[in-house]
Amino acid sequence: MTHKIFIDGAAGTTGLEIRERLAGRSEFALILLDDAQRKDASARRQAINDADVVILCLPDDAAREAVSLIANDRTKVIDASTAHRVAPGWTYGFPELVGHEAVAGSKRISNPGCYPTGFLALVAPLVRAGVVPASTPLSVNAVSGYSGGGKSMIADFESTSGRPAAWYGYGLTLAHKHVPEMTRHAGLSLPPIFAPSVADTLRGMIVEVPVHLSALPGAPSPDAVREVLGKAYAGSRIVRFIETYDGASMPIERLAGTDGMDLFVFASPDGAQVRLVAAFDNLGKGASGAAVQNLNLLCGLDEAAGLKL
Repeated sequence: MTHKIFIDGAAGTTGLEIRERLAGRSEFALILLDDAQRKDASARRQAINDADVVILCLPDDAAREAVSLIANDRTKVIDASTAHRVAPGWTYGFPELVGHEAVAGSKRISNPGCYPTGFLALVAPLVRAGVVPASTPLSVNAVSGYSGGGKSMIADFESTSGRPAAWYGYGLTLAHKHVPEMTRHAGLSLPPIFAPSVADTLRGMIVEVPVHLSALPGAPSPDAVREVLGKAYAGSRIVRFIETYDGASMPIERLAGTDGMDLFVFASPDGAQVRLVAAFDNLGKGASGAAVQNLNLLCGLDEAAGLKL
């Protein structure tokens, strides 16, 4: 069976990466619009309603508008914007957390954000297991390659006039749009403090959550944390818990250009503190790779088909 796919916003960074992963796959037939048609409301409406699955790579308001154009009960949606990540009636597209069956059986899937993907992979299983109480004050420090900012940020960093910075932090108002997503899907009652940043590298991502285990009820051990995360992702080809890591440092580019994710638990000598670390590609499991994984599940295919693992 061939599935008709329309990528609304195919010219953007995420859309282009999705197209790359779908290239040459006979299971899919892409509905393509030229530059003029992409700006024509009737052409977009027709493409959306002709598709079996629409993948939205659009700003939030445009994504909501695109969903409103669906005039049938057949077309399924994968939304890569922030618009529906905490919206009722939408399945959160993180199969390892919500269940592969939940994604496969949904018509409305909201693709996770890049930073929340790392945070949730680390924290959600620990909250569910009761190792980290929902009321625990947490912080998340994260750095992304500049492709996470889309074409405009890529142009800024690759300008012939020079890089804007080697590294910079942002989200200084502590009101980043990813925080509600992190809070909801981790099962937290207290929003985490989120400290995002951008490094002078095209792609890659490191997300880190430091935790004072000795301050938690029962003072769980680092091994207890490792056991929960190991069980949560046992057998996954995409999210891998790494038991041992001998390096003294970790580059942001560890998994750049791939669609997998590696998780780590680094502990202090006395076991009182841990640094929970997720390494992945902001455009891979953090965006386009995750969208293709969800598309595969929607279409009854191997979830890893077309992914770079």
